Amino acid sequence: MKIKGSVVLVTGANRGLGLEFAKQALARGAAKVYATARDPSKIALAGVTPVKLDVTNPAEVAAVAAQYKDVTLLINNAGIARLGGILGGDLAPLLREQFETNVFGMLHVSRAFAGILGKNGGGAILNINSVLSWVNTPAIGGYGITKAAAWGLTNSLRHELRAQGTQVVSFHAGFIDTDMTRGLEIPKARPEDVVKQSFDAIEAGQEEVMVDEPSRQVKGALSQGVYLKDVLAG
Repeated sequence: MKIKGSVVLVTGANRGLGLEFAKQALARGAAKVYATARDPSKIALAGVTPVKLDVTNPAEVAAVAAQYKDVTLLINNAGIARLGGILGGDLAPLLREQFETNVFGMLHVSRAFAGILGKNGGGAILNINSVLSWVNTPAIGGYGITKAAAWGLTNSLRHELRAQGTQVVSFHAGFIDTDMTRGLEIPKARPEDVVKQSFDAIEAGQEEVMVDEPSRQVKGALSQGVYLKDVLAG
């Protein structure tokens, strides 16, 4: 899979990581970039095609897939995060809200474009997951639950789509310097760096990309049977 000449669709492309994916896709020579958002008027990047898309709305997802049948690279970037653990407050509405975008949104879009990718030679899907797919924290417990589920979804997609030649890549990172982490005084990866690594991984045929040291350490701990609390403690 090469980015140059590809037709890329990025969900949640109005800001942050999604916007950076759209920028670098253009810079790498993508033939077309469809940049989606709930409000496409907020997409000001020259060279992309703004597309209205709410990933939680199956009918809207189906309509977009019916219109843009030339996609060869799908980037499932849209996501939301709500702070807090799972034992206090009224959890159910917040958890459902995050599942609708982070898991079911990813599922709706992947299902809608799976056949299109197959007809276009296989192509690739990049799913934006997290280090929290593998380890959780009370500071953002519900989000971690959804990212664990999204990782499982990504693995299922990979197995089901392998026969049609579709590469399914799972992206994992700790904190990235975007609007979602604004105000958090913690080490953060640069969007430019993690997007470059992601596109490099796609072009190298990889199925998983850990773009920063926290994600690499935690994945290594899983592989080696190390207690995750020891890894996180440094």
